[in-house]
Amino acid sequence: MRDVSVARKLEGLFTREDVDFLSEASGQIAIAIENSLAYGEIFELKEKLVQQNLYLEQEIRSETNFEQIVGNSPALMRVLQLVETVASTDSTVLLLGETGTGKELIARAIHDRSRRKDRTFVRVNCAAIPTGLLESELFGHEKGAFTGAITQKLGRLELADQGSLFLDEVGDIPIEVQPKLLRVLQEREFERLGSNRTKKVDVRLVAATNRNLEKMMENREFRSDLYYRLNVFPIRIPPLRERPEDIPLLVRYFTQKYGRRMQRQIESIPTVAMRKLSSWHWPGNIRELENFIERSVILTRGTALQAPISELSNSGRAVPVMETLEAHERDQIVRILKVTNGRVAGPDGAAARMDIKRTTLISRMKKLGIDREKYCTPLSSRLS
Repeated sequence: MRDVSVARKLEGLFTREDVDFLSEASGQIAIAIENSLAYGEIFELKEKLVQQNLYLEQEIRSETNFEQIVGNSPALMRVLQLVETVASTDSTVLLLGETGTGKELIARAIHDRSRRKDRTFVRVNCAAIPTGLLESELFGHEKGAFTGAITQKLGRLELADQGSLFLDEVGDIPIEVQPKLLRVLQEREFERLGSNRTKKVDVRLVAATNRNLEKMMENREFRSDLYYRLNVFPIRIPPLRERPEDIPLLVRYFTQKYGRRMQRQIESIPTVAMRKLSSWHWPGNIRELENFIERSVILTRGTALQAPISELSNSGRAVPVMETLEAHERDQIVRILKVTNGRVAGPDGAAARMDIKRTTLISRMKKLGIDREKYCTPLSSRLS
């Protein structure tokens, strides 16, 4: 702290009145100096607490500063370095990886670190939309463009203008729609269904697939020109079995997430359970792990996570005992197709027996990789 000096403009010594005045003022000056010092200390403590809170929050989530992306394994770090590299550009990104590896989170991270971060991020799951409707979903349609088009509809491309469009499961785009998507990538223009008016669009495309597009090209199921247009900057997302060191972080993260959601006070995870979870190969990747932890939180009574580890094989290589909803749905469809001899449509077809639309059933069969021809008789094949 610096010394405080007092000076007098007039020549001569300080008078008695000057000394009395300074004596009275010195008390107030001392209080002001003490308050200033106290404020500085409080400010420094506050800043320190803020920094500590930020540090703890980052530690709980990850060491990467990527929202909702948990982990610090070398495999994940390589992916995030590629995200940082490409995010600032407008180049098309192709995310490759097994189902459940978090491709949508990576796509959102690319958008959030781009110059388009304040604009819309639009997601399209190409496998979940029936073939006949995908073109309308992407490009929109005019009123009366087809039966049921009672109003004009904006497509996802228009909604994503100036922003980012994430095409999930791009390998499921029908071959007849692929040329139109290629035109958008090359010319940045398209027409709505039922319109001859060309519309311009500025969209940053991020595509993802768990399929082998190169193999599909060989089988003429995917256009080579579209593949090369999508494959500008490929990023492979590693499966969870290639980043086992991230499993404990993910287990704690999902335990906290679902514990808060279900108002469960879970304070610990047994060592035996964590060891088993870390050694399991997780064929469904992060999605399977998250679902397992959610189920564990539901089963927990007390402050220690009660994970049903008996469902996991000792070898870590066998199929889990609990069926996934997807596997159950596939078994149900196959069972009904066998009964109907592969027939989907009609009053006695599989769609009617399941009480769902024919197009919905066909879409689910395509997503699950079910070929109805395997269950068809010659007659039922002609009637479907």
